[in-house]
Amino acid sequence: MHRLDPSQVAYLTALRHELHSHPEISAEESATAQRMINELTALGADRIWSNLGGYGVAAEFKGLAPGPTVLFRCELDGLPIRELSALPYKSRIEGRGHLCGHDGHMACMLGVAMCLVPRPASGRIILLFQPAEETGAGAKAVIEDERWPYIRPDYAFAYHNVPGRPLGEIGLRPGPGNCASRGMQILFEGKSSHAAAPEDGVSPTSAMAGLMTSLPQLSHGTVGEDDFALSTVTHANLGKPTFGIAPADGELRVTLRTMRNERMESLIADALAHIERIKGSLKLEVHWHDVFRSVINDPDATAIARDVAQALGFVVHEMDLPMRWSEDFGRIGDDGAKATMLYIGSGELQPQLHNPDYDFPDALLPIVVHQFCGIVDRLLGPTKP
Repeated sequence: MHRLDPSQVAYLTALRHELHSHPEISAEESATAQRMINELTALGADRIWSNLGGYGVAAEFKGLAPGPTVLFRCELDGLPIRELSALPYKSRIEGRGHLCGHDGHMACMLGVAMCLVPRPASGRIILLFQPAEETGAGAKAVIEDERWPYIRPDYAFAYHNVPGRPLGEIGLRPGPGNCASRGMQILFEGKSSHAAAPEDGVSPTSAMAGLMTSLPQLSHGTVGEDDFALSTVTHANLGKPTFGIAPADGELRVTLRTMRNERMESLIADALAHIERIKGSLKLEVHWHDVFRSVINDPDATAIARDVAQALGFVVHEMDLPMRWSEDFGRIGDDGAKATMLYIGSGELQPQLHNPDYDFPDALLPIVVHQFCGIVDRLLGPTKP
């Protein structure tokens, strides 16, 4: 297996810092995508697809003989969160930051591309730089792109760094690895009235208060159980900030979360039934946002990742429970690939994902690259000059 040399690690580190300084949020990743295209072109990709499902980029590296297609996915997008740090490479864009580590994930994928010179013995590698992962829209858009049939893999691998776990530890879990989730936005429309005569209006107050109490009661069990469900109120807005008007309009946002996709369907049905029972004469609309399907890790792909990690001497953590947070990589597995997520420790003292002081640890870069390049060797044969 080709390993990164110190100059390559230094280059990837500097690139990661540059990406960190210029985050672009979901569906706005145009400059980031162009930078990836430039890097992949310089690294000799055999083919590059751009504007894939938005600003997505995919690069093909062909092996020396026919064989399976192996895809590695990373994410392009940052977050609409203000970064609070004294880093010399902190975000230069107010209110936005790479506070989930996607800057590091991209740098790792470019490190894999470096290891593909020379090429593997067979098959082909697809490096996918996916847009809009944070909103759950990106993978769906990529798969629905008319060019996806030319890209569709036999195996697919992705990873996420995991704060709170030892640096470089390879977390694996066949079966459910990340929960399904979706945002439910409920818009209420009634009739305003003078605050001295609320009976002359139709206020959403009682309905909203009732739902803020009843919807969380749909939560059930604990993560790891097939029937696990979690319903979390995340936002409420009622009327205008006045004292003279009984409100007419309101908005409630709730995140629904389950371990399995089938359970999500029943949780949605239960939530809608609660809304129907309590709405009274109010008009209301329900809209869905940030729809993530659960990640179901293929056992064969997971076993390959485990064998490679052990051969490289990495510590393997066999995870008892799936992650509560969601990841839209599950859609690639739904599309037929043998797919698995790796959950790679980013340090026990590392700030949590989406915290304003989070920063991807540069020491993780060569670990991830060597793990993924080991998977290439395992599935496609060792690289040859």
